Amino acid sequence: MKRIITGIGALLATAAPALAGGIERAPQSLAPLFEQGNYLELSFGGVNPDVSGQDLAIYGGASTGDVAQGYGFAGLAYKHQFTDNLSGAFILEQPFGADIAYKTMAEGGSMMLGGTFARVDSTTYTALLRYKFDNNFSVHGGIRGSRADAEVGLTGAAYSDLAGYNVDLDSSWGVGWVAGVAYEMPEIAARVSLTYNSPIEHDFDTVETHPLTGSVESKTTVKTPRSWTLEGQTGIAADTLLFGSIRWVNWSEFKVNPQVLVSPPPAGFGVEGGLVELEDTTTYTIGVGRKFTENWSGSLSFMYEPDGDDLVSPLAPTNGRKGVTLAAVYTRDNIKVTTGISYIKLGDAYAETGTPDEPRARMSGNHAWGAGVRIGYSF
Repeated sequence: MKRIITGIGALLATAAPALAGGIERAPQSLAPLFEQGNYLELSFGGVNPDVSGQDLAIYGGASTGDVAQGYGFAGLAYKHQFTDNLSGAFILEQPFGADIAYKTMAEGGSMMLGGTFARVDSTTYTALLRYKFDNNFSVHGGIRGSRADAEVGLTGAAYSDLAGYNVDLDSSWGVGWVAGVAYEMPEIAARVSLTYNSPIEHDFDTVETHPLTGSVESKTTVKTPRSWTLEGQTGIAADTLLFGSIRWVNWSEFKVNPQVLVSPPPAGFGVEGGLVELEDTTTYTIGVGRKFTENWSGSLSFMYEPDGDDLVSPLAPTNGRKGVTLAAVYTRDNIKVTTGISYIKLGDAYAETGTPDEPRARMSGNHAWGAGVRIGYSF
């Protein structure tokens, strides 16, 4: 059971963060903080999404082509045990990102959205402390620094006079905080933790360009969404562990409102809602971990995120998701190698623009594959 306990944090996070709600790519898990003793972890992997659809029949029915680009991810975590009660951790990861591009009509793509694209990159650095009381309760918290940048272009007949608009959000840093509590029952390998992640505010140097307005420089304030994550695990039989999580993310507070885009005419375009409007998401995960031999253990887990409004932003053109992750852990001495593969079925949706919202293309039959490796060393 001990080997399953020490491997379960990696099992939960190996390939599962292939895709999540909004533009989230990783769930900002604090699993390394609960490893035994001193611990160093390196993770890496890749995701191959397939997201496509067609313009509605009234607009000609042209294919959008595959609009979601594949991406890689890497992470680093270090946990240090200062005393029997006090520990700390440093975690580096890339929780938010997007790489969306619609083929132009010249490339055989969409008339309504062809040429539209979005690129978002981010990296976060989290420093944490955890204090464990003698009654099995513990508290944890710390600060999180985030660097992010983005570029978005809107092109296609769906955008009418706005077509040709481009915005570049230059690299910016922001700082937030993390806090949580946990309860453990080591005799049955049980642990429940609740963690809050605060919003992180970025002030981006912004350049907006459009044939009608030229190039305009300004500042754009964007907050990444706050979230709550409830994670738990417990032994249910010899060498068998049940685990799961519930994660809520307040995507409705994630607003991107560049000056020209939202200013009323003639200074701007008066777009209500800004670049993107997203719904809050709740993601559920449940799985089972099992020790097979002295060196090998594995897990099977399922993820579910309910559907929301069928009308979605062309920059995040899916609605809900269901996924399965299969992972294996090889443990030898102080080294633990975890490999995993995920398959995620992405929900159908209508890409919309305009005020009021008008469906322009139907995105359907979409999915993603993800694979990852984590190498952990305890000392």
